[in-house]
Amino acid sequence: MINHIHILLKEGKEDLGMTMRRIGASYIYWYNFKYGRVGNLFQDRYKSEVVEDDQYLFTVLRYIHQNPISAGIVEHLKDYKWSSYCEYTDKARIIDSGFIFKMFNTNRKKTIRELVKFNEEKSDIVCLDVNEKKRIKDDEAIEIIKNTCNVNQCTDIQKLEKERRDNCVKVIKQQGLSTRSIARLTGISRSIVLKV
Repeated sequence: MINHIHILLKEGKEDLGMTMRRIGASYIYWYNFKYGRVGNLFQDRYKSEVVEDDQYLFTVLRYIHQNPISAGIVEHLKDYKWSSYCEYTDKARIIDSGFIFKMFNTNRKKTIRELVKFNEEKSDIVCLDVNEKKRIKDDEAIEIIKNTCNVNQCTDIQKLEKERRDNCVKVIKQQGLSTRSIARLTGISRSIVLKV
């Protein structure tokens, strides 16, 4: 994926938010060191959804494995080097394939065949996804904010009553403005923008 990743995690003792912060911080440290840069890499907070049953677990797993094909990056599941697909079909080095294998079959070779067949089945089901949309420039964002919220200046949103302010923020978020842009242009704290 060009601008996002999918991670399927089994929640343990540690809070998911803390796990994601540790993963993010480690990656940012490595990336900034490697490319000689400083600062943030991620635009917004991670998005998540709960997987509550086995059927949806397999649906999400297949969706993640098929995502590079859907995005037009590769033609075959095994060709995307950043996928866990080969960890299931060959030797697991990073993931815990045993958790999924136990749910399929006790025979490893048969399980791999079943997993390959399952992952190659076409599916139109869309799981939590991130739209790869173009970044909205500040001048365009300013116009969206002014027109949507009926204000003369973007910072005027701060003066609105809380319920109206929150509705405005919600609507401009739906129009594709990032949390960071909204906070920067309106002066409303990022934490408030995230909550709305």
